[in-house]
Amino acid sequence: MNGKRPRISSMHGVVAAAHPMAAQAGAQILREGGNAFDAIAATAAALNVSEPFMSGLAGMGMATAYVAREKRVRTLDFITKVPFKLPIERFKKREDLARGPLACGTPGNLAGWCELVKTYGRKSLAEVFRPAIALARDGIVLTEFGENKFMEAAHDLRNYPAFYEEWNRTYAFGKGEARVGQVLKQPDLAQTYEAIAAEGPGHLYGGALGKALVAHARKLGGCLTQEDLDAVKPVWLEPVGADYRGMTVHTLPPPCEGFQYLLTLRILDGFDIGKLERNGVEHLDLVYRAIRVAAGARIDFNNPSPRKLRALLDDAFVAKLRKRVADGKPIDAPTEQWIEPKPIDLRKEHTTSFSAADREGNVVCITQSLGAGFGCGVVIPGTGVCLNNFLYWGEVNPKGTNYMRPGGPLALPMAPSIATRKGKPVLALGTPGSYGICQTQAQTMVQLVDYGLPIQDAIEAPRARLWDGRRVQVEGRVRPEVIEALKARGHAAESYLPWTMSVGGMHGIVIDPQSGAMTGGCDPRRDGYVATA
Repeated sequence: MNGKRPRISSMHGVVAAAHPMAAQAGAQILREGGNAFDAIAATAAALNVSEPFMSGLAGMGMATAYVAREKRVRTLDFITKVPFKLPIERFKKREDLARGPLACGTPGNLAGWCELVKTYGRKSLAEVFRPAIALARDGIVLTEFGENKFMEAAHDLRNYPAFYEEWNRTYAFGKGEARVGQVLKQPDLAQTYEAIAAEGPGHLYGGALGKALVAHARKLGGCLTQEDLDAVKPVWLEPVGADYRGMTVHTLPPPCEGFQYLLTLRILDGFDIGKLERNGVEHLDLVYRAIRVAAGARIDFNNPSPRKLRALLDDAFVAKLRKRVADGKPIDAPTEQWIEPKPIDLRKEHTTSFSAADREGNVVCITQSLGAGFGCGVVIPGTGVCLNNFLYWGEVNPKGTNYMRPGGPLALPMAPSIATRKGKPVLALGTPGSYGICQTQAQTMVQLVDYGLPIQDAIEAPRARLWDGRRVQVEGRVRPEVIEALKARGHAAESYLPWTMSVGGMHGIVIDPQSGAMTGGCDPRRDGYVATA
């Protein structure tokens, strides 16, 4: 009402995702008797169809989940290792891994989805993947956002003739363009999911799809091997948590870089933000400063040991960071992964995050990606499967804290989160945005918790992306005088677009621990949507 999105709530189940058809696919599984683990896998597969530029079974991701029957939070890491035969010495700069088969890391998403269903779901893979198969066969109607992402990739990928034509045939109607209202059918992908439904994840990890993937990647000069696929195993990990305003916020431990998000919240927990004017200079200055010092700690101590991580989140270290935040002196520091500032290229930041909750109390939040738009751009002929370019997010400079060693871990800045209060889940929250993920989730948490906004309003509130140095892109809905005041405090703040994907595409679910009511929130910066069972 009054020009606002309605509150979308349910007592039976909620799915919040970056495309309406994907959210509805998950909700369909809930209505058919599946639980949140079944629904999240169905949503993931449907996102492969409806936002193939962000999502796909050949990507990587992470999940944080509250398991109702066990009354605990668990995390699942399906970020794979750096390929065993990656010729890391060949690369002198990050941009060398922007496109092409050498940029591709071993696919982990399919293994992760199937692990969630196998361990905690109720449905068969055939049932879980049925909505995605139908969607791929019937086709998706392209939206304005979809046209933008398809055309952005088309302009870029036509510079790579070795693999452009298969991408063009699969996604651009063989004409190098895709427009609003066109119906994109993906019969090859439908067949791939039918084979997975029949054979399980082994169709990729050891089966025909895996053999085709390795053969095609190596034909184009890639380095993936059957050994890489054989080594894929999603790993259940104990979460790392931090307290914020009476809640405990949980996400994955290292090599996941989500501890930056938790560290930001730990810093902010020492300030009474709610007394400050919302979206005023005091509020934004404090939050931006906390984000910068937390990012610096993440860069300095990337992939910390369990003991080091405890020290980073401990009161003594947090007190030092709070003191730096409070001293008022300008902070000129990196926020990305890199030793030296790099040019901004938002085309290389394409991730998605989605959540599902059911009436039994299960809650799951996944953040996953192909890396860039359509990953490395390589599509395996006859399968509809597009490969990722996740190696772009590893360092090629051996002096860096995230230097890629063949067969070693790949640290990525995802932070799918579940917050609990007195042991009960009250919030699932996740976003895309590369190194902005830990920034924007903290900003939304402040809007949600400190200022008491409903989940939808908190997601829609203006956000900012902090870049290396002092640069801050602030969504243009923040008042001009606030931007000027931020500049006076040492931020290189600039008023950007009113709504921009550079600050993510957030989706979340709030759960009332007393009534059990679940309320979803979706991001208008994407084709976000909430569906209910």
